[in-house]
Amino acid sequence: MSGMKASSKEGRLMETLERLLELPAADLRQSLNQASELLLGALDAEKVDVFLFDPARKTLNAIGTSNTPLGRLQRSLGLDAQPVANGGSIADVFKTGDPHITGHADQVPGELPGVVHELGIRSHMAVALVIDGERRGVVSAQSTKPAFFSDDDLRFLGAVSHWIGAVTHRAELVEQVTSAALAQGRRQAAEELITVLAHDLRNYLAPLMSRLELLRRRAELDGRPDDLRDLDRATYSIERLGQLVSDLLDVGRLEQGLFEIAPASMDLAALARDTAQALGTPSVDVRVEGPAELTAVADKARLRQALENLVSNAIKHSPAGKSVLIRLSSELLTDKEHVHIDVVDHGAGVPPELLPRIFDRFVTGGNAAGVGLGLYLASRIAAAHGATLTVNSPPDGGATFRLSLPASGPPERLDEV
Repeated sequence: MSGMKASSKEGRLMETLERLLELPAADLRQSLNQASELLLGALDAEKVDVFLFDPARKTLNAIGTSNTPLGRLQRSLGLDAQPVANGGSIADVFKTGDPHITGHADQVPGELPGVVHELGIRSHMAVALVIDGERRGVVSAQSTKPAFFSDDDLRFLGAVSHWIGAVTHRAELVEQVTSAALAQGRRQAAEELITVLAHDLRNYLAPLMSRLELLRRRAELDGRPDDLRDLDRATYSIERLGQLVSDLLDVGRLEQGLFEIAPASMDLAALARDTAQALGTPSVDVRVEGPAELTAVADKARLRQALENLVSNAIKHSPAGKSVLIRLSSELLTDKEHVHIDVVDHGAGVPPELLPRIFDRFVTGGNAAGVGLGLYLASRIAAAHGATLTVNSPPDGGATFRLSLPASGPPERLDEV
């Protein structure tokens, strides 16, 4: 028995396709629910599902399901999520790409017991769902009546599945554009807020440093060494806060094209030793390996800023008792001497999903503190020097950030910083 209406197969196909094209560019779930309802009416089925594969969980999820008693029962039983490893006809169609049709699902070897016994499905047909040239899911129609669907119904489902793939792709693109616009808006708001905050903080830091200097003079005159040590620590903390404010303001300068460097001959080894001494902590020390002297042409202040951000990031992710290593080296690349500054930590490593965005603004990993600007600024300082900043984080943990710059200095003209 065919589930098709009395009208011609071609006419019903065209009517369904036209109605699919008329679906608004809504969110993905709404679009697929509407597509399922259209197919339900065209096939007189009791349930239609559009399954999409979730690679993280290796599960086929019914993102679109017709709003019928059978569809609601499926959701209440948890059968709208089917692990591919559990088998069943829907998983087989997804794995092989071959269509499936039966009028006696209870006699199909390997069919999911919940489909047969809990839902009472007898007639079932399914085809692979291809989205933008990739098999991404399954379109399925079911009925509790035996021998309900015909081969014509299966061909109809196959034809319509191509259009459902197009609808799915369109909905995904709309979601991506909407998400990107939302992220852009949030980023712009964050940049404006942080820039204003940085200016306000700088206004407070200058008088605070003046007051600390006054207290220092009094402590020196009165011979209070304990107070002098505490003032040294407080002054260092204020200086670090001042550096954070400078980092925040540098983000604005980068966006406005006002970020400049003043290259000159300098000793990278001395810079590494100074940084190690300044940033090492009682729980995480910073070591330096490499030549006693390594000369390059660079902006010392900016390079210090980049190196301090890299080392601070490494310390932040290092467990107590482990050290951070600054390793210096040089080599010939394309007939030019390049110097390398490697910052190595023994932390948990960079999560794989974070690697492509690790040098973006306001990106932080896990529960790490900070606003996510240090690595971004380090990467832009590297770019201003005609250098590269890369990261290597193996699966077994740890991370190595490599700043590699031409020893002779940056190119005379850089199109973009």
